[in-house]
Amino acid sequence: MTVEEFEEFYAHAVGRLTGQLYVMLGDLHEAQDVVQEAFVRGWSRRRQLDGDGAPEAWIRTVAWRLAVSRWRGRRRSDDAWRRHGGAPSVEGPGPEPVALVSALRELSPRQRRTVVLHYVCDLSVDQIAAETGVSSGTVKTHLHRGRAALADRLADPAAPTAPAASTRSHGPDDAHDPHAPHDPPVEEAPGA
Repeated sequence: MTVEEFEEFYAHAVGRLTGQLYVMLGDLHEAQDVVQEAFVRGWSRRRQLDGDGAPEAWIRTVAWRLAVSRWRGRRRSDDAWRRHGGAPSVEGPGPEPVALVSALRELSPRQRRTVVLHYVCDLSVDQIAAETGVSSGTVKTHLHRGRAALADRLADPAAPTAPAASTRSHGPDDAHDPHAPHDPPVEEAPGA
């Protein structure tokens, strides 16, 4: 079977085989997984599939065997957990990790990837640049913008905020501004 013939076979058979395995297994996701895995295995044996004359049967059989193998693995795992007192109970994540993940989702994909690589995977700017294929300057930009966005999203609403510093100059024009602070006039000392 040539590459083109295999691709055509896949296009015509994948839906039908997935439906058949779904009916056999009762789980659509499992059926999709095992059929895809069977096609991956069939790809490396495509010349043999052509000689068998029944490539669809071969894929269906391999998919079924994969499903059975998975069942056995899960059963052994379940049995082992039961012998050792069951799976340990795991507490769900606290509010901080949930808030962080939620805030990260609001970043652009590039910023999110860069922030995670830097702060979670502990990669340097140069390592991130090499892994992502962008310049170090771009990595720094993504980190800066990502941190700024996260700071806004993760600000603690209960935290007290510092009063904003007045940037207004107190000059002669302030006399006409009704909102300008009015300091009492300072009298000059005689002879000054």
